[in-house]
Amino acid sequence: MMIDYLPLKRITAMHADEIHEAVGRVIDSGWYLRGEATERFEEEYARFIGTKHCVAVANGLDALTLILRAYIYNNVLHEGDEVIVPANTFIASILSITENRLKPVLVEPRLDTFQIDDSLIEQAVTPHTRAIMLVHLYGRCAYTERIAAICRAHNLLLIEDNAQAHGCSLLSRHTGSLGHAAAHSFYPGKNLGALGDAGAVTTDDDQLAATLRSIANYGSSRKYVFDHIGRNSRMDEVQAAVLSVKLKYLDEDNARRRAIAAYYLENIALLSSPEGDTNGLKRKEAPSGAVGESVWHIFPLLCERRDALQDFLAENGVQTMIHYPIPPHQQACYADWHNLCLPVTERIHAQELSIPCHQAMTDAEVEKVTEIINHFNT
Repeated sequence: MMIDYLPLKRITAMHADEIHEAVGRVIDSGWYLRGEATERFEEEYARFIGTKHCVAVANGLDALTLILRAYIYNNVLHEGDEVIVPANTFIASILSITENRLKPVLVEPRLDTFQIDDSLIEQAVTPHTRAIMLVHLYGRCAYTERIAAICRAHNLLLIEDNAQAHGCSLLSRHTGSLGHAAAHSFYPGKNLGALGDAGAVTTDDDQLAATLRSIANYGSSRKYVFDHIGRNSRMDEVQAAVLSVKLKYLDEDNARRRAIAAYYLENIALLSSPEGDTNGLKRKEAPSGAVGESVWHIFPLLCERRDALQDFLAENGVQTMIHYPIPPHQQACYADWHNLCLPVTERIHAQELSIPCHQAMTDAEVEKVTEIINHFNT
């Protein structure tokens, strides 16, 4: 039997009765957009993250895009301003910047954490830099005090892409509350996933929240009065109701992911070995302390023979994923960047393989994945 990478049906079934009840209440209410369920989720999620505001929107890309758009309308950002962003991020981070006619400045990640290398940020700052977009990739916190100090020194916005890190925390503060504003995706495969597309923005900035809420509603602050050139970006009531159910179990679900990750780190021979490079597997992605810092949206391995390992796992009944096979600067849509040399990013994208790590996994499945990896090329 195949061990699926992320069996959404099994994950949803863990709370099926509550989800059915919540969806039923929405259906019976006859109110399907901008109603009580969305308002309730906004309040609950803002309280969970630790911010004054949560603005529910249609998806994670909209959340990122609308943060930047709101800063432009509030005269904080201007066309052509530069935004520093990790070079190994998912394309959505980059799309939100270029859609607003801002300029992404790609900075390499660290190979031991996959997060933006804070030692390289200062040299990327120019007189046109106005913001740093942190991406908490794979569920690990990317924030550092060095980054915060750079923002203070250069008067930069700190924007968080928290799409992969729901529930991740640093010194008792959740990611999503560490910067000026944060975007969240509730795509079904996330740690906190809806049953369709959904997203949100969290912030303590009253003006930003008001502007963003207006832009997401066609640019309207009151019915048929349009203050901005807006768009339609709304979370529907069904998704809000589902998310309210699943939010109650997020810490518990993340604890299970951490337990699985801890088992992998201890028992996958080439991760727990001091050598760490036999058969081409590396331990760079799993440094000391990683379990406590990550909610393990993704458990990544680096393997020089990545495709062979993926094939071996598939042949033995384990489904895997690659996050991500082609880096943003090598994508066809950004052809102007094809001359960039970003060796750390390129190595990660060439070697990364994600193995199953989710709250519905059984101990037997975790042990089986470990056993199969340990037999790779032996």
